[in-house]
Amino acid sequence: MDEQLRTAAENGEVDALYTKLAADPYMLDRIDHIPIADTPLHVAAVAGRTHFAMEVANLKPSLASKLNHMGLSPLHLALQHKCIKMVRGLIRTNSQLIRVKAKGIITPLHYVAQIEDPDLLAEFLSACPSSIEDTTVHCETVVHVAIRNGSIRCFKVLVGWLRRVEKEDVLNWKDEDGNTALHTAVSSGQTEASFDFFSP
Repeated sequence: MDEQLRTAAENGEVDALYTKLAADPYMLDRIDHIPIADTPLHVAAVAGRTHFAMEVANLKPSLASKLNHMGLSPLHLALQHKCIKMVRGLIRTNSQLIRVKAKGIITPLHYVAQIEDPDLLAEFLSACPSSIEDTTVHCETVVHVAIRNGSIRCFKVLVGWLRRVEKEDVLNWKDEDGNTALHTAVSSGQTEASFDFFSP
């Protein structure tokens, strides 16, 4: 990526972005043609430059789902760097970004269950209900991920949501070792989670 563009992304300089585009209108297209790339969106996500990120996502939406050399999308990076305003902005522009699979086939939904943010998890489920069907490289559902990481509050949100939308069968999906989320809860001694499976 052009160093001036990288600097503009790091500093959130939207005017500099448009100045670069005026001189080179195909700049973002060329970045988009690279299969794995650190894009201006990735740089802005790390730097917490929400407005810059939103401008780029508006100009070239496909960059928002591109993975960088670390196997992460801009949304994954925004979550890692706790840029929640950017996270909400990106999913507002395209809720399918919640289903982008990063390294380990970890989606942003899985990541939110790992870091135990039940409010954001509920927002993701509301914005993109189909994301509940995504599994990791180990065939783990988001329920498995929540239990494995001891995210009891996220687990409770997931069970409640699955019951409301009548998709409780997801609780019976098995990981690559043949374990359902209940097996994982019992084997890891998560008695509170185990109890929730049987609570009305």
